[in-house]
Amino acid sequence: MLRKIIATAVSLAIAALAGAVSTPASAEGQKLVLAPPGVPPIFISIVTFVARDQGFFKKYGADVELRQFDNGTAAARAVVSGDLDVSMSSTALVVSQIANAGVNLVGIYGFSRPDFQVGTTDGAKATCADIKGQQVGVDTPGGARSIALKQILASGCHMSIDDVQQVALGSNTSQAMIAGQIKYGLLHLDDVPEIEAHGKKVTVIKTLLESNPSAHNLIIVARKDRIAEKRDAFVRMVAGLIAATRFMADPKNEERVATIAEVTGRTHALALDALRGYLKYGLWSPSDDGMNQKQLEGYIEQQVKAGNIKEGKAPPTYAQLVDPTIWRDANALVAKQ
Repeated sequence: MLRKIIATAVSLAIAALAGAVSTPASAEGQKLVLAPPGVPPIFISIVTFVARDQGFFKKYGADVELRQFDNGTAAARAVVSGDLDVSMSSTALVVSQIANAGVNLVGIYGFSRPDFQVGTTDGAKATCADIKGQQVGVDTPGGARSIALKQILASGCHMSIDDVQQVALGSNTSQAMIAGQIKYGLLHLDDVPEIEAHGKKVTVIKTLLESNPSAHNLIIVARKDRIAEKRDAFVRMVAGLIAATRFMADPKNEERVATIAEVTGRTHALALDALRGYLKYGLWSPSDDGMNQKQLEGYIEQQVKAGNIKEGKAPPTYAQLVDPTIWRDANALVAKQ
């Protein structure tokens, strides 16, 4: 009887030890809530769904819940208020939040190539002059698409955002254009084939990169105090995202990734085409943190010139905007495995 009790105790101890070794981060109870932007989510955010559905978060010991928000603007505000741990949000928005409101946000992973473009289903009226006075679909006034529209109009069309009527549509601008509710919209690259699949030809008027070659897309941001509190969890989360981007870049995985990407509302065929196009475009950053100092400093300077930083407010420095150590440590963790 005594031998049986001892054997059982030893077995339980070994099982407990094995469980502790296999889940190092979850044993610490450091759960993170991450907000991918858009309902349905925009295509760039599928990296978070790949990290979850392919088990990359778990592989690196991260306990991550994805909680969708209508747009990155609302998500960033939720991070500031403490309702979220981390969000994918417009770089321009985060720069203005830090400068104008003094929020304690910092970027830990970036996506450097914006794919924003102003397009129309009215091919006969597809110039900058034609867009004046028109309704233009955006996410929300002051949101990522709205900020991109403002920059395109100012630099590419020499117009003000007040020269058009912004229509808040979340991530459903393409659906509104398909339905004929509006003819102009601030679109992502993958919005165009979706609209054209419904028999409407899209003419691109201007792209953000044409108007602003130094433009930056999105950054994953968190509050500095939250990072200090859960630093190991953030490192493990980013390790999962790094692994996901590398999984996505491998052509043998494209069918699986396209299936996951159907969460965006795209058909499998459209999702597969979008994935291929975006990989060629360089939307995700599998080999670096996507937060190049020279590019971001130039972009911050442009935000000042565009009037997105209020008079009397100091724009953030690169050191204030970026914490490169999270990605550095996450990349080292991925390299080990």
